[in-house]
Amino acid sequence: MKPYHCDGLTLYPLKEGSRQYVKASYPVRYGQYAEIQDNNYSYQFNLNGEIKFVQGQSHHWHHNDWLKRTVANDWIYYSANGYAGIESMLGEQYLPCLSYAGSPYAAVNPFETEPVKKALAALDNLNAGIADLAGSIGDKKVRTFLQRAAANDTAMLASRARLLHSILGSRVTVLPPDTRHVDYDVIPVIVADGCLYQCGFCSVKTGRDFALRNRQNIARQLEKLRDFYGSDLRNYNSLFLGQHDALFAGWEHIGFTLEKAYELFQFKNSSMNGANAFMFGSVSSLLAAPDSLFRALNETPFYTYINIGLESAQQEALVILQKPIEARQVREAFLKMMDINKTCDRIEITANFVAGERLPESHVSSMIDLVKQSAERQCSKGAIYLSPLSSPKPLKTVRKQLFDLKRNSRIPAFLYIMQRL
Repeated sequence: MKPYHCDGLTLYPLKEGSRQYVKASYPVRYGQYAEIQDNNYSYQFNLNGEIKFVQGQSHHWHHNDWLKRTVANDWIYYSANGYAGIESMLGEQYLPCLSYAGSPYAAVNPFETEPVKKALAALDNLNAGIADLAGSIGDKKVRTFLQRAAANDTAMLASRARLLHSILGSRVTVLPPDTRHVDYDVIPVIVADGCLYQCGFCSVKTGRDFALRNRQNIARQLEKLRDFYGSDLRNYNSLFLGQHDALFAGWEHIGFTLEKAYELFQFKNSSMNGANAFMFGSVSSLLAAPDSLFRALNETPFYTYINIGLESAQQEALVILQKPIEARQVREAFLKMMDINKTCDRIEITANFVAGERLPESHVSSMIDLVKQSAERQCSKGAIYLSPLSSPKPLKTVRKQLFDLKRNSRIPAFLYIMQRL
């Protein structure tokens, strides 16, 4: 669509982005969106008229960096500037700096810098300006877009985030690391609350014991989520089954949720190619899951990622972490993960281990031994993620443990960026 020029702004009521998620060293926009440009910034909106991206266009802004707003109303700053080895550390070209977590792995919190503060202030000014501008626009498509965007002011966006959490019955405290493959753009639905272990080290647990949601609750969530995402639903092709151990919910719950979501959300007609499902699992749920579950999961329209919290293959470390399982179970789960990745072409299981200074030295060596013994050749599927026990600063220890693992692993290994919704 041709741009519309008015009052010093260039307006694009509808633009087409990529239909395929890619790993790139430059900004890529996906699906369909609208855009407003002025002399200093590019503002991009989803199909509901909600701001999603802000990118500077002046010399005061780091080239190719951008701000992203999530549906939970969090801001993320994507940067490739000043962080050596980002791709090797994260598997991505950009470092997502989180506004709510002190920018893990970054030396400077970008949200405390003037360029970012000015960009967010400029967005507020833009919103106030287009509210007055909308009534004077003759072009119906442009006018409708501006009215939608103007209605989504700061208060409305905060209200929308509260509505999302109300629909789910809780906020999503953490997304699986594999959601990076779709730039964390997933529709969440809670199939089970809590987790099995309540590990002592965990900083994202909800404090609730594992409890299944019933089918009526899941169906109600999905119907309300369809209405919540509205026009922008066509830009999604991925589902997150929460919270912390959806695998333990079993095939009846998983299969029901995937089938109903695929139909209600019309993933077949998405602007994005394919369909993806993401979930967490535990050592116990992976070991208990029958082969029939994975065979059925492999036949769905979704490419499914399951992230398993292993944490350590060393018994003393598991005790320190207050994780109530045994090292032999961790080893069994890792071997089962490797086997499923080989035999199921549409399922990819990844594993989490912790990193930090307060664990015994044998924690790292046992992890390396497990990985070396389990993979005879380079693996094209699966990944290992390292999660810092507390603050990742100083980064030196975490980086050393990561690269010790990478040198000895035939499975890709990265740091975990723990985003929420």
